[in-house]
Amino acid sequence: MNCSYGGYMGRVLKINLTERKIEDYPWTDRDREMYLGGKIMAAKILYDNLDIGVEPLSPDNYLAITTGPLTGSGAPMSSRFNISTLSPLTDFIASSNCGGSFGLALKKAGYDALIITGKAAHPIWIELSEGQVSFHEADVLWGKTTDETQEALGKDGGKIVIGPAGENLVKYAGIFSDERTAGRAGVGAVMGFMNLKAIVAKGSKRPEVKQPEKAKKVFSEWIKLLKSNPLTGEQLPKLGTAGLVSSMNAHNILATRNYKYGKYEDFELVSGEYLAEKHLVKNKGCMTCPIQCGRLVEVDGKRVKGPELETIGLLGPNIENNDLELILKWNLLLDKLGMDTISTGSTVAFAMELNEKGLWDNGLEFGKTENLSKLFEDIAYRRGIGDLLAEGTKALAQKFGGEDFAINSKGLELAAYEPRSAVGQGLGYAVANRGGCHLNAGYLALFEGLGLNIDPYTTKSKAVLTVLSQNLMEAVSAGGNCLFSLYAMIPGTLVRKPYSILTRLVNKSIPHLGGILNMINKSKENALPIHLPMIPHTRALEAVTGMKMNFGRLKAIGERGYNLERMFNLKRGLTKKDDGLPKRLTHELKDSENLKSRVPLESLIDDYYKARGWNSKGVPHAKTLKRIKMQEVSPGG
Repeated sequence: MNCSYGGYMGRVLKINLTERKIEDYPWTDRDREMYLGGKIMAAKILYDNLDIGVEPLSPDNYLAITTGPLTGSGAPMSSRFNISTLSPLTDFIASSNCGGSFGLALKKAGYDALIITGKAAHPIWIELSEGQVSFHEADVLWGKTTDETQEALGKDGGKIVIGPAGENLVKYAGIFSDERTAGRAGVGAVMGFMNLKAIVAKGSKRPEVKQPEKAKKVFSEWIKLLKSNPLTGEQLPKLGTAGLVSSMNAHNILATRNYKYGKYEDFELVSGEYLAEKHLVKNKGCMTCPIQCGRLVEVDGKRVKGPELETIGLLGPNIENNDLELILKWNLLLDKLGMDTISTGSTVAFAMELNEKGLWDNGLEFGKTENLSKLFEDIAYRRGIGDLLAEGTKALAQKFGGEDFAINSKGLELAAYEPRSAVGQGLGYAVANRGGCHLNAGYLALFEGLGLNIDPYTTKSKAVLTVLSQNLMEAVSAGGNCLFSLYAMIPGTLVRKPYSILTRLVNKSIPHLGGILNMINKSKENALPIHLPMIPHTRALEAVTGMKMNFGRLKAIGERGYNLERMFNLKRGLTKKDDGLPKRLTHELKDSENLKSRVPLESLIDDYYKARGWNSKGVPHAKTLKRIKMQEVSPGG
């Protein structure tokens, strides 16, 4: 064990499936200081090991499963783990986060991370148990759904599994742990290509907490903060993420009819309020989470996980479906099949519009839901038109046309936030390293109507605010926390009193703070040695690890991680053109009477590159890399 910090197990395991070779992967205290853990750790591993010519579905790809130092520490909202790889959907970096039990179990087995490469000769599953690695035949598991597979593997330990979609290399197949999923960018297809059906981790080890009494105090104060904030203490527990449907509709950002509109006439029938009234059995959430934003619902007499906001949005308004009960059933079906509900819903909506415009005669129509359950199964098993839909929106556009309304960025379908009335969110979609992700985008929708209410159309300060938000979210994820833990950084009084003089003043002031925000973004990590009360992550990390941590250092780690993923993508051939959105969002006015109701991406991109310290082609300047101590991984430029 080569680790002097708390929070870590001190071992990273690498398994080559082709050779069944097992070895420790070198990861030092210096690496922990620089990259912390989670998705940033995974980005460094991928950058160092994947050559330019590696194909996503090849034995040379890596599947990096990583935890953060707070995972297993007892910190609130810290049961997350990350899965990163080269995406078969985008051909760029993929990072997908999950709240299932596998991350905690991986640490109990004695590991901070697991790296899988190669390809097994036939289907297998892997068992990890406190230093022991066992390979098992998976022929009897192959073909089983995600729930059937987990049930067959027994109750002991944490598990990650794939379903039929992963086995059949659906480009947006996910990896599942319990009822939670690492759903985006096709990580499940990579696992399927490897002939790896499942991994089970078990053990009794626990990471050391360097300052246990201080940690307990920080955790207790943190939980009080989360429960006192109206977003994390009221809205999410009461309505879950589905509670955003009504607010998104009110702010004209609810993706409707393949993102043609931002409002849906029947939104109330698919809202969080309607879900709570008609279908909610009780709240449920990830382990170690005091919010419990998940929903437990009943489908066909069984209590199962309910749909999140993205599932409702993409399988509801975006295909003009107002049947919430049907969405509950589809959510369960897609989870069993092992598919990303976001990409599934968006790809089907695009296919509907292709059919409507006479570009592809596929029989799919907006508002027609009768045969969609069968269609989802056809996608998972690549039958009929399902074989084409399994490739995703970008591939369909390349085959049939319709690029202007093929709603994706870098090949990844967008989340349910329609960005022409939240242009900062639109910028984030375009520049996000993994493609059309609302979280990797910086989630400016939270500031543009869903938490605060700054002018959603202005471009002022949107770039620098996006950079700051992205950096903080990267670092928080790397530490092992759910990103909802950052919701509480918006003072509760501003949320509770949206029309007060103070709140209005804050909303009007933020667009004029670009200079200050830029100074914060470009400050060196030792320039801001402070702890902010609304971001308790720094004090928690310091107490658990014993590592010097503060706001400046947390921000720098996040910036380092974001640039590292960017440089991985540049190495893969990414250009400025890839930081784009379809013309529906950048050229078509959502409101013909509002000339600002589009994403002015060209000017926003230029502002963003300057705010990031990148050149006009989107390549980090040498001085930027030097400031964040990354000269050794410079892509040039």
